[in-house]
Amino acid sequence: MIRVFDKYANKIKKLNGFEKEDILIPEFNLYRDDKISIYYAPHNEIINKQAKIFIIGITPGWTQTSIAYKTAYEGLNKNWDYETIKYECKRNSRFAGSMRKNIIEMLDELDIPKYLNISSSLELFDNDDFLHTTSVIPYPVFINSKNYTGSNPRITENRVLYDYVKKYFYSEVQSVSHALFIPLGKAVEEVLELMIKENIIAKEQCLLGFPHPSGANGHRKSQFEANKVELQSKVRNFFGN
Repeated sequence: MIRVFDKYANKIKKLNGFEKEDILIPEFNLYRDDKISIYYAPHNEIINKQAKIFIIGITPGWTQTSIAYKTAYEGLNKNWDYETIKYECKRNSRFAGSMRKNIIEMLDELDIPKYLNISSSLELFDNDDFLHTTSVIPYPVFINSKNYTGSNPRITENRVLYDYVKKYFYSEVQSVSHALFIPLGKAVEEVLELMIKENIIAKEQCLLGFPHPSGANGHRKSQFEANKVELQSKVRNFFGN
């Protein structure tokens, strides 16, 4: 489990703003070369080991990162304990915005609520009985100062990015190895496919073909419709119904 919040708590508490120029600064920089920049963010330090649904993104985008920092700042200045702060950071920031709405709609169409005895997949995000979320790279990554989208370079072909995957995501998977894995997009699928080949996870527990939920993904709806029957079958077989 990632445990580095203590190292950055005092720096977060002293922030004067939550724009890129306030957060994407040397004090929070984890790695930099002529193309790739990786920064700390406080919202992937909690693992729900009881989760039945495990949703996996590529890397936290700027929106998630900003929300996480705001949440951490508020908690630190209200003297919340660190575990509460890390929990609230994850709860508030995970797939925030239109992405969360699109994920909920697709999960509902796959009948996820029926198998979990809930009324809507929205409930997954309202409490933590069933859901765990993360990114294969737990920290925000920027390529030439833009949100990393999983290509150019590909995660599995870049030593720096794949080292982060091996160091953090692999161990996280072991903690939630019983869950249904939902990869958001092709870049995450490629990582899971490697782990399937390595016999770390089973293909039957991975919803390969689940579209990336970003509003910028213009093929999301057509891709989902094309894969919907197969995805529904995988969900049904996973839950044994």
